[in-house]
Amino acid sequence: MPEAEVRWSANVANETLGDVVRDARLRRGLGLRQLASIIQKTPSYLSDIENDRRVPAEDVLSDLARELSLDFDELMSLAGRFGEQAERYLKRQPEAARLFRRISAANLPADDLRKLIDAAEDLARNKGDA
Repeated sequence: MPEAEVRWSANVANETLGDVVRDARLRRGLGLRQLASIIQKTPSYLSDIENDRRVPAEDVLSDLARELSLDFDELMSLAGRFGEQAERYLKRQPEAARLFRRISAANLPADDLRKLIDAAEDLARNKGDA
């Protein structure tokens, strides 16, 4: 991940997708119309995103992440989206859906979720070494 990307932390855990996008746009010194033009969307559509009136599609989140130096996975999380690849995986691997339901039922706090994410990343790295 490039250093310029913003990491989601406990400090921004209460921020909405719109808050994160607006703050990043302002930090970059971009006007609403300017960013809308860059990502080829209307200013009113971008305004709706920033005011949490619309949840953008995966491709729009990707464009916003790229242009605002934000982490795509964090934007997807804030938008409540899994993404096409994850949805296909959940359908092929029912145990993954079971795991998610268990995590949800336990209402795990952010620290525990971070540990699970780290463990999943370790497993993925080790799988590549095999």
